[in-house]
Amino acid sequence: MMALGSLALSLLAPFPIHAETLWEARPFSSEGFNKLIEGPACDRSGTVFCVGYGDARNIARVTPDGRAERFVALPEGSAGNGIRFDRAGRMYVADYTGHNVHRIDPATRQITVLVHDARMNQPNDLAIAADGTLYASDPNWKDGTGQLWRIDRKGVAHREAEGMGTTNGIEVSPDGRRLYVNESVQRRIWVFDIGRGGRLGKRRIFKEFPDHGFDGMRCDVDGNLYATRHGKGTVVKISPKAEILREIDVLGPHPTNLCFGGEDGRTVYVTEAHAQRLVSFRVDRPGLEWARWKAAR
Repeated sequence: MMALGSLALSLLAPFPIHAETLWEARPFSSEGFNKLIEGPACDRSGTVFCVGYGDARNIARVTPDGRAERFVALPEGSAGNGIRFDRAGRMYVADYTGHNVHRIDPATRQITVLVHDARMNQPNDLAIAADGTLYASDPNWKDGTGQLWRIDRKGVAHREAEGMGTTNGIEVSPDGRRLYVNESVQRRIWVFDIGRGGRLGKRRIFKEFPDHGFDGMRCDVDGNLYATRHGKGTVVKISPKAEILREIDVLGPHPTNLCFGGEDGRTVYVTEAHAQRLVSFRVDRPGLEWARWKAAR
């Protein structure tokens, strides 16, 4: 098994891009999704999973050629949002109506409630550290406030922050030392220091925008942050120094979330709620989650 640190070093050399078209979005998925399409995540094989397929409880599996089918339905009263996979291949799903985070075994499709906490508003998006610690954003859209949760490897939830704005997109940096979280309505991205045991420490403003909201966020192996601009119809690429490097049109005004996948980790899949579909575009560097899959082999 190759350590992620060693793998990341091996990925520092530029990929041979040749004449490939980068940063240009194209429609990806077949029909069947609704306006709740969200939460994309790729497994080791490159299959994309997302919510909003027919019923709010359904999680779809989308093959690398864009064909969608129902994979599993969450329990009655649940509705999925953000999805993540751990290194063992287990799926985690934020359930914003049931105040849960579910764990799903992809082989058996067995669904287990990893954590339930009535203090949660509506768990929205998830981030996962290299050691399996989960972080969940938890907005209260009605009040314009939000919380952050850390879910340890025993499945115990710890409230790490409250009294924030509408917490939404969330991601851990490649070095595991920082947690990024955005506030959709307030149009801010915060960065927290991650300390011992995954506990969150000092926080500071990472980036603010004068217009349009945010939704999901993911990092590439270099620590560049890709964030969906809900209402603007773009994904913005931001360097670890908070510099805007690029902005990509995603063919619809309401991108909700994104993930990295494909054979080389350089395909970004974006859920777009207006057209109710996935779009994809190619990038220059692999995603962090893809690199972790490679390291776990």
